Amino acid sequence: MLILGIETSCDETSVAFLEVKNNNFKVLSQVVSSQVKLHAKFGGVVPVLAARKHSENIDRVFRLALKQSGIKKKPDLIAVTKGPGLAPALLVGVNFAKFLAWSIDRPLIGVNHLEGHIFSNWLKPFGKSSDVNPSADGQMSKKIRFPAVVLIVSGGHTELVLMKGFGRYQLLGQTLDDAVGECFDKVARLLGLGYPGGPIIDKLAKDGDSRAFKFPSPLINSKDFNFSFSGLKTSLLYFLQNNQIDFSKSKLSKNQEQLRKDICASFEEAAIKVLVKKTLRAKDEFCAESILIGGGVAANSFLQKKFSDQAEVIFPRREYITDNAAMIACAGYFSVREYVPADRQRPALGRNCQLKKPDKDSWKDVFAEPNLPLASR
Repeated sequence: MLILGIETSCDETSVAFLEVKNNNFKVLSQVVSSQVKLHAKFGGVVPVLAARKHSENIDRVFRLALKQSGIKKKPDLIAVTKGPGLAPALLVGVNFAKFLAWSIDRPLIGVNHLEGHIFSNWLKPFGKSSDVNPSADGQMSKKIRFPAVVLIVSGGHTELVLMKGFGRYQLLGQTLDDAVGECFDKVARLLGLGYPGGPIIDKLAKDGDSRAFKFPSPLINSKDFNFSFSGLKTSLLYFLQNNQIDFSKSKLSKNQEQLRKDICASFEEAAIKVLVKKTLRAKDEFCAESILIGGGVAANSFLQKKFSDQAEVIFPRREYITDNAAMIACAGYFSVREYVPADRQRPALGRNCQLKKPDKDSWKDVFAEPNLPLASR
């Protein structure tokens, strides 16, 4: 089965071809065109500008991915991100996918972007195969077992999900205000670091002292699994104002540079320890067999170390952490895969499954849904 994936939910235009053969995934190609430089001067993504750039790039990105894949046949299925995301950006990808599905007479399925981040954990490097199915004892690729606790962390999302099986989700908690990635971006702006904030804060924090300053970790002791990062951002703002710290100068002294590194490290400590604590508590409370991480913030080295020091945690490969089309193609496969029930209580998790591809007119039923929630199928 050959699947074409298309992703335009935010500021990255991506197209990928994924082959599913003999119960294995193989990424044949993936092209990602980033808009970071375009939006950096605004300190964040401007939806209208993002959509305009997607429109300029998507045909070129598609042709590059097609050439890179080396395939000569039509895909069996087209999968496109339908939400959640920025409405203008989503529309570009969805409309391109609908026209393509109609023109080459192939079925189209709309994919939840958050599911894409979850299934990014199933993918291996370009050209290498990864097992689609669990073995007889439930063992899956990368030792993924159900039920699994999934932490989705990105610029727009912070959610803790219990994954009971393929397409079976229970939302445990989510941010009540800012997403953690959004908080990183806002703090970076306060520290004069530009956009995007996550990578530069992570880099500077490596040479900083995480115990230098005490910033709050909101809701860390709450009995639920919700998160809040707005208060952390505000606390850092007041800290800078009360201590008359200003990093806006083009040239900083060595002491100022070290101070900024210490602030970055202390901020990371406050933000990430609440993510780790609640995720591990959810694993224990729901007797989860695996912990999966997804979303752009999964690239943060401090987050990876904090988790790895305390539990066996599965992270996507670097090339599938940020928004990409390979994960959308992968999620598309699982969206059309239906399991034959082993009994009335739970679906079979083994190879006892069948594919239910949508019909060739399915493109008529796919629409952009900016506020699409992650729901069980």
